[in-house]
Amino acid sequence: MLSIQENQPVEFSAALLEQFGEIVARYPENQQKSALLPILHLVQAEYGWLSTDSMDKVAAYLHIQAIEVYEVATFYTMYFLKPQGKYMLEVCRTGPCCLVGAEKIMQHIENRLGVKEGEITADGLFSWRGVECIAACGYGPVLQIGPEYTFYENLTEKSVDELIDTLRDKAKQQA
Repeated sequence: MLSIQENQPVEFSAALLEQFGEIVARYPENQQKSALLPILHLVQAEYGWLSTDSMDKVAAYLHIQAIEVYEVATFYTMYFLKPQGKYMLEVCRTGPCCLVGAEKIMQHIENRLGVKEGEITADGLFSWRGVECIAACGYGPVLQIGPEYTFYENLTEKSVDELIDTLRDKAKQQA
């Protein structure tokens, strides 16, 4: 994954533009806007988040207005509009999960990582946030980790610590 900072110009690689073309080709002529969601996923996978510049370039590529891209990116919570850690821990914060300890898990994550919701750890590895229902009510508390969206159920403070340690080790091995 490439890393871009806020207000940094973005240039899409030839390989990424080729993927855009393959996606647009799935839709009827003059219906290229239908490719918006999958293209935004590709951009986010490439850069980790959607900067204004990247969204403007997607709009230009699809021959649509920039506001049409912004509307989609701000509506769906799966798109990040500011830089995130390599691993985004998303904890379900709806009623069923809260009844079985989601708030305690979120507080534990904040304490363990040393960052508040929406912030990034100093090493750039982690961000976390509470999210709406992720459809695993019978297994709460639950979290998902992007960008692959792997689910972890029946969380305890111990299992969260083990997960964080595993992700740190994985990042070291990839470095």
